[in-house]
Amino acid sequence: MTTAAEQITRQQVEDFLFEEAALLDEWRLYEWLDLFTQECGYYVPPTDVPDGDHHTSLFLIADDRDRLESRVSQLKGRFVHAEYPNSRTRRLISNVRIREASGDTLRVTSNFIVYRMRLEVTDAYVGRYEHTLVHEDGGLKIKERRAILDLDALRPHGKVSFLL
Repeated sequence: MTTAAEQITRQQVEDFLFEEAALLDEWRLYEWLDLFTQECGYYVPPTDVPDGDHHTSLFLIADDRDRLESRVSQLKGRFVHAEYPNSRTRRLISNVRIREASGDTLRVTSNFIVYRMRLEVTDAYVGRYEHTLVHEDGGLKIKERRAILDLDALRPHGKVSFLL
């Protein structure tokens, strides 16, 4: 007997990740937030410990649901000066692979490039996503999202003030 996760195809996962990227590029952050489960995590590990644990390493971002909701509210307001007016971004997602399907849970990896345009400067953030997706209410939801940067350091960027 196949589980709900085993019935989901790579194409369906790709479509989900492409829609997630579009929501972020269009700054539809509340809709993006709706893609997450109530018990979720959003993590960006440090560039020198890409496979680190957010419990034992200082992460660039380690948000649970409450912190993620707060981050979205701040980014949508005028209080994050580094993102007002908002940066323009364009995300390219590739090499989507389902690594594991068990019960209602999928472990998915993909590669990304996020181009960020702000104040006549274009920066490129390159890395891989690790998503833990769950089949919930007839669709996919994000239980955990890790954006692992391939950069040696944040220079010349200096910061991550938007959502990777």
